[in-house]
Amino acid sequence: MQNHGIKKIVLAYSGGLDTSAIIPWLKENYGGCEVVACVVDIGQDREDLKGVEQKALRSGATECYVVDAREEFISDYVYPVLQTGALYEGTYLLGTSMARPLIAKALVDVANKVGADALCHGATGKGNDQVRFESAWAALAPHLKVVAPWREWNLRSREALLDYLKERDIPTTASLEKIYSRDENAWHISTEGGVLESPWNAPNKDCWVWTVDPKEAPDQAEEVTVTVKKGKVVAVNGEAMTPFQCLETLNKIGSKHGIGRIDIVENRLVGIKSRGCYETPGGTIMMAALRGVEQLVLDRDSFKWREQLGLEMSYVVYDGRWFAPLRKSLQASAESLAEEVNGEVIIELYKGHVTAKQKKSPNSLYSEEFATFGEDEVYDHSHAGGFIRLFSLSSRIRALNELKK
Repeated sequence: MQNHGIKKIVLAYSGGLDTSAIIPWLKENYGGCEVVACVVDIGQDREDLKGVEQKALRSGATECYVVDAREEFISDYVYPVLQTGALYEGTYLLGTSMARPLIAKALVDVANKVGADALCHGATGKGNDQVRFESAWAALAPHLKVVAPWREWNLRSREALLDYLKERDIPTTASLEKIYSRDENAWHISTEGGVLESPWNAPNKDCWVWTVDPKEAPDQAEEVTVTVKKGKVVAVNGEAMTPFQCLETLNKIGSKHGIGRIDIVENRLVGIKSRGCYETPGGTIMMAALRGVEQLVLDRDSFKWREQLGLEMSYVVYDGRWFAPLRKSLQASAESLAEEVNGEVIIELYKGHVTAKQKKSPNSLYSEEFATFGEDEVYDHSHAGGFIRLFSLSSRIRALNELKK
């Protein structure tokens, strides 16, 4: 047993195998310190939260806090990122990435409340989450020490963790049969490991949890109306709801049509490539609705700038820099662009496909009078000649110079 000068640690607790083992390990290796478990409810499976407080206490925790952050997660973390249009490496809707700073902040709040002097997470030394947690804590609570058991202990396998708990007579529902690593919240569920570790293996049915196979989805398409205000989804099928309620509703509708499945190999921040199957049904519908309204409202340069904001934001969020000035600056710009992104979109869902069929906005820049292929009285075609001559002037001068040589 080592004496690290730590008396009370707040642990990001899930009730899973890793964090169940971390509680006794901390007490044994950090001078008999107190361990306070903190469970942050961001919309994960309700079954995972049943009895989680008692489970933490049986594992040796002094206290267990369960923080309901579902609405905060969607309104203050997901919606701001959606405004920017961020997609990591063109496909990933950042479900895990957006959740980590919120969990980190919740742990700091609990640590301040109970007078803890350290924070702990169960992220491995191979992944992105260790960076996200610790970067957030550096920004919010630099005075608190950080403990990362996966970088210290010699427990290197699922078997070792199960044996460790068995030796200490600590009950767990985990087993060797669990071959996939999953992360779930209200926004998405990710599946990694198992057959997915080889990119040559196609995902099997067990790799998908929320959504039906698009091939088995209803043969009849379904339409859903999404209302957008200032770049945020505020109503579904005409019913005004909170951000979390909008997402819940769209998750249910999207899942039965096989919406939001992606199977990708991504570049982790630590340099390792990883393969995963992600399901984001409601989020995929929301993204289609927001982009549909933007097409009507944003002029060409504004849309280009929004795309650049989204690209930069995707890396900022993925890399765990949520509380950095850069993220706040990008967000301020996106919010400014979204001021007039108001409208309504009718989305068609059919066997995994999302199509924005109809869209309208009071701020639309689209003009049928100017865009028509029929006869009009508002556009003089002869004006285009002068525009093209000026637009291509540098090319013309360059070519003339070549002719003089």
